[in-house]
Amino acid sequence: MIFNKQIQLSFYDEQYHEVLSDFELPDSQAKFTALPEAILNVSDGQYRIVIVSEQRPVGFFLLHSTSRVSEYTMNPNAMLLTALSINYKHQGQGYAKKAMIELKDFVYRNFEKCDEIILAVNHKNIPAQNLYKNVGFVDTGRRKIGKIGEQFIMKLDLNSTSQ
Repeated sequence: MIFNKQIQLSFYDEQYHEVLSDFELPDSQAKFTALPEAILNVSDGQYRIVIVSEQRPVGFFLLHSTSRVSEYTMNPNAMLLTALSINYKHQGQGYAKKAMIELKDFVYRNFEKCDEIILAVNHKNIPAQNLYKNVGFVDTGRRKIGKIGEQFIMKLDLNSTSQ
């Protein structure tokens, strides 16, 4: 099956609230992330990003430029990506990969000082690890203990031309 649906990354807007509040994930995935409805309220330096296809939200993640970033990297220009999820009914259509490919351009356009995206992925979350590797993230070799075990710290160099 071939899916050619395009996506756009958009800052959160109230028009997306209802659909994001109805996101569903199976328990096997929900343990690794937060559903959008759990993080609709953010503080300064946190940016809710909506993955939109055909004017409907299909995914969500947070970008952080808060002090929390320093837990993962010494780079003062880095941003932390957390809580990536694709609504279960929209999974398997390539939305997460398309969003992560678009991430570089989105950050370049909206956060001009950012030169690195950092994230933590659970050692048991193989599908997420593969997704991130396939779009250019590399394992930094650093590890962090999260709520449900060891996490690999990965980064995406935004100055790199390869993907």
